[in-house]
Amino acid sequence: MKLRNRSLSEILPPLLLAVAIGALAGLGAVFFRRLINWEMGIFWPAGNDFVSRYTTAPWPLRLLIPAAIGLIIGPIITFWAREVSGPGVPEVMEALALHGGRIRHRVTLIKTFVTSTLIAAGASVGREGPIVQIGSSIGSSVTQLLRLGRDKHQMAVACGAAAGIAATFQAPMAGTMFVAEILLFELETTYLSHIVIAAVTGTLVSRACWSDTAVFHIPHFTMVHPAELLIYFALGISAGLTALLLMGAIFGLPAFCRRCALPAWFTPALGGLGVGAIGLLRPEALGIGYETINFALEGNITLGLAALLVAAKLLTTGLSIGSGMSGGIFAPSLFFGAMIGAVFGHGATYLWPDANLATAHFALVGMGAMVSATTLAPITAILTIFELTYNYEVILPLMVACIPSLMVVQIFHGYSVYETKLLMKGINIVRGHDVNRLREMQISGHMSRDFTSVQLDESLCEVAGIMQHSSFPHFIVLDKKNKLAGVLTLRDLRDYFADPANYGPDSTVRSIMQSEVIKVRADESMEKAFHIFAENNISFIPVMEAGSIGQVCGILKKSDLISAYDQHILKERILPPLHWVCPLKKKAE
Repeated sequence: MKLRNRSLSEILPPLLLAVAIGALAGLGAVFFRRLINWEMGIFWPAGNDFVSRYTTAPWPLRLLIPAAIGLIIGPIITFWAREVSGPGVPEVMEALALHGGRIRHRVTLIKTFVTSTLIAAGASVGREGPIVQIGSSIGSSVTQLLRLGRDKHQMAVACGAAAGIAATFQAPMAGTMFVAEILLFELETTYLSHIVIAAVTGTLVSRACWSDTAVFHIPHFTMVHPAELLIYFALGISAGLTALLLMGAIFGLPAFCRRCALPAWFTPALGGLGVGAIGLLRPEALGIGYETINFALEGNITLGLAALLVAAKLLTTGLSIGSGMSGGIFAPSLFFGAMIGAVFGHGATYLWPDANLATAHFALVGMGAMVSATTLAPITAILTIFELTYNYEVILPLMVACIPSLMVVQIFHGYSVYETKLLMKGINIVRGHDVNRLREMQISGHMSRDFTSVQLDESLCEVAGIMQHSSFPHFIVLDKKNKLAGVLTLRDLRDYFADPANYGPDSTVRSIMQSEVIKVRADESMEKAFHIFAENNISFIPVMEAGSIGQVCGILKKSDLISAYDQHILKERILPPLHWVCPLKKKAE
């Protein structure tokens, strides 16, 4: 077979598009960060960083400004752009899975203004998730303006997201892995190079604007003794448990607000009031928290303060994101990790006073462990911390801490903070595939009505003869009333074929069949069948006639489900929208 060489005209435009989106997303990250600093100077004019600015302000302002901003921002989010509420990453995942990467143009400006204002006012949210959504929105807007196809939309959204993360941390590898590991869209290998180029471009833009500014004050990491890995392992478990508490705080508050019938536009004001009240006691728990993280990375935080800030930050983050404010979860995750790591670091130095252990090292590893727990993306977490340190010695402790934190969340919850928000909206995305597509497809339209059945009391000798001449590796077993009694497969007949002498002439299907059968109805959705196949090691499911008891009308094979899903995706990607095909008809209507 002769391979077709791709021409320069096919290769160059997507690469230039990736560079353009990477540069725009990088500039968007720069503008977003400077806008936060500018608005912070308006709300809290005296001081060098947020904590010093906040603490020097009169206490009524410290209490009321977060609530007042919540009262202003709430209606903007509720009535103009609901998708800007929360971290931003779930909305990008939803756009990729359900809308072909299309994001409304207004999201870029509204997300930038709303989140920067909330962060400047003291909301306990991060800027990384919003930057992902801002970068993705830029990519989507560019491709919509250029009228490009669906696949280019997805590529552009991915490029914008990667460039946004890369620009924030000046870490192109972490930005690339973030897209591949967290966004969960159907990544084509041909576009991986474009995503890398966008991430590198975003990094270069941020470095040109922040050449002398480091996000974190990273300590030089060394591992004194291999036994430290036991403490890092325990640190990972603690990070996983903290992530579960954080998700409970974030998603428990919206449920409470719904039970109280509070209007969505008003809840950010209540959340801001609670944030301001906590800030009066512990101002370090407000805002992004990078100053406090650096304090821990310098080894200057006490055991009591670190433990207290974990509790305070848990409340402020839950109130901020849970009340419907716009902001990310990445920065709070880093904050929690640094504080938990500092606690473990103090404990380690108490246990081994002569080992010269540094609490800053545990804070650094804790940051990665907590990100791994909240996002269920350990490689992204490891690469983020590595690109901040460029020290290979940190990789082994990170792996030892990140994997247990991931496993704790998977065992006790099963979903990342981003997936959980989508699930609360009724959107179920599994390994890059949107299960909601299957929800729209009925089993009756994709099952096979061609199957072989045998009777419950039929002898094994007769069944063996039928199976030798049948193309089916499995039988539906029916009783005397022709209702489902069980299933019989080649696996069930294996021992009989190996030594028929062990079975008497009166042996029947009843003696070896599987009587406990998982079944579905013809009028049920393919989503239910998907979950059955995912949770059980079976290759087919008997399909029952809708409205009848025990009447089999067909079988659904796992290959049928996969084929139906693939055809649905192929049709959606190849066929243009109806108004593109029949513009005259639409105009006439």
